[in-house]
Amino acid sequence: MKALWKLYTGYVALVFVGAALLALGAAAWLERESLADLERALESRAVLIGELATPELSRVARDPALQARVVALGARLETRLTVIAGDGTVLADSHEEPAQTGPHGDRPEVVAARLGGRGAATRHSATVGEPMMYVAARLGPAEAPVGFARAALPLAQVEARVGRLRAVGLLAALGAGLLALLPGLALARRISQPLGTMTAVARSIAAGDYRAHVPPTLADDEMGSLARAFDSMAVQLRDRMDTITADHNKLAAILGSMVEGVVAIDGDRRIVHMNDVAGRVLRVDPRKTLGRPIDEVCKVAQVTETLTSTLEAPAPSTGEVRLATPGREQVLKLHASPLRDGGGALAGAVVVLHDITELRRLETLRREFVANVSHELKTPLTAICGLIETLIDDDEMEPGTQRRFLEKVQNQSNRLTTLVRDLLTLSRVESEDASLERARIDLRDPLRDSIRHLLAAGEEKGLVIESEVPEDAVPVLGDREALRQVVDNLLDNALKYTPAGGRVWVRLRREGERASLEVQDTGIGIEPRDQARIFERFYRVDKARSRDLGGTGLGLSIVKHIMLAHDGQVAVESKLGEGSTFRVSFRLAPGETQHEGLPALGARALG
Repeated sequence: MKALWKLYTGYVALVFVGAALLALGAAAWLERESLADLERALESRAVLIGELATPELSRVARDPALQARVVALGARLETRLTVIAGDGTVLADSHEEPAQTGPHGDRPEVVAARLGGRGAATRHSATVGEPMMYVAARLGPAEAPVGFARAALPLAQVEARVGRLRAVGLLAALGAGLLALLPGLALARRISQPLGTMTAVARSIAAGDYRAHVPPTLADDEMGSLARAFDSMAVQLRDRMDTITADHNKLAAILGSMVEGVVAIDGDRRIVHMNDVAGRVLRVDPRKTLGRPIDEVCKVAQVTETLTSTLEAPAPSTGEVRLATPGREQVLKLHASPLRDGGGALAGAVVVLHDITELRRLETLRREFVANVSHELKTPLTAICGLIETLIDDDEMEPGTQRRFLEKVQNQSNRLTTLVRDLLTLSRVESEDASLERARIDLRDPLRDSIRHLLAAGEEKGLVIESEVPEDAVPVLGDREALRQVVDNLLDNALKYTPAGGRVWVRLRREGERASLEVQDTGIGIEPRDQARIFERFYRVDKARSRDLGGTGLGLSIVKHIMLAHDGQVAVESKLGEGSTFRVSFRLAPGETQHEGLPALGARALG
């Protein structure tokens, strides 16, 4: 019976409270709607008075008749209307003389209209002596408004209407409560009787027995719905457990697919997760590490110390470790963070292992590049400075000696200019957003330009340059000047390192869907140990000879990066003392294929 009366009194109270809240909510809704309607009406009237006042505000001399028109319009609309200048001065008001009103520029609705074009505010009016709603509209652009139009109405009607609705709602709530007394008693009896059965079933389900069922005698009323809810609850709980398991598997898959290594331990320093990447880095089997102490599994002291220190002082930390692996040294960046449970208590720690070996390698290359550039720039600059100082200090230097010194200065300046130009070229082609054009060009054109450009240098050295160029066009998509520079660098390289009386061959062929360009010489050749590095910046096989010949050590590196920018390939074949063959290949422009029986020009001496 105790449950019956609790249920009954609760039911009655719920009816009363619900009806009262419904009435109050309806009154609040009506109040909001009424205020919104009032605000929209005021906005329309403000726009109307603004259309009337805008021409007057734009004039230098104010029209005294504006006040009379505003008063007349306010009387017809039964609305207080106000016209305000851009500086906040009241120019006309339907309820008060403008001279008797203070500045209105700081009124909330005017401030809001200045910023957003429209503003509304509700407050007690000192002029009218009752609550009012004000709506102001900006006249003119936001940068330099010419003024504001404002409309206002008292809120007494809205408040009276809402008050009547509240009274009616409360009376309705009282009546509904009285009418619900007898039905509520019957309903309470109907519900309280099977409540014990429902409680027993609920306890069984809470204990994990999802096979518990409510007796079918309750299946024909509300208790039947509750019984079916209990029956479906077991299925839902079982489905949720399956979902939790699936989410766990997804999380494991995500952690397993990360390129970074992840190791997590609990508060007892036992491993709760290790993905395959971490297993490879630490050289352990992740499947055999779960539940084992981190000290026992991990032989990398820095990883263990980072996790331990994160447990002892729960805060994110970083570190770096170098591991000796077969063939190279591996550098890892460690990022450790504490793990916390749902209540915020410390539950463990996790460390992420980032492989930054390549980053460190690039940093090393950058330092070497800076050092090489500094050295390469310092040499000609030092020579130029020394020569210039000698020329300045020796006023009696013979003209012939002066000319030799100036020629040396010129040579060093040319070397410096070439070095800077090559550095700029290399920087441009290495850039990710390199501005290389992609135009359809005939590869024979830059080849012939390069040969004509370097023909004199070959003749001066006593070299013979022979070329084999197809009769048909070799179209590719690329940057004409960049491809010309590829040929220039390869041909210039061959001319520099081929002794007098030697030969240089330049061959251009179409091979299927690709174009192949070869530059072969009978020069000094390259040792096998140097062939893998000659495309590096500033790498020279013979540093002294290269500098004597005016080389910067950047030509082949420029060739490599231009080819990469064109999705091309570059390779070298060489034997020491027998010469070298540099080969680059391009993809032909779309729509071009190899023609059967393509004739080629015979070898023709150009020098």
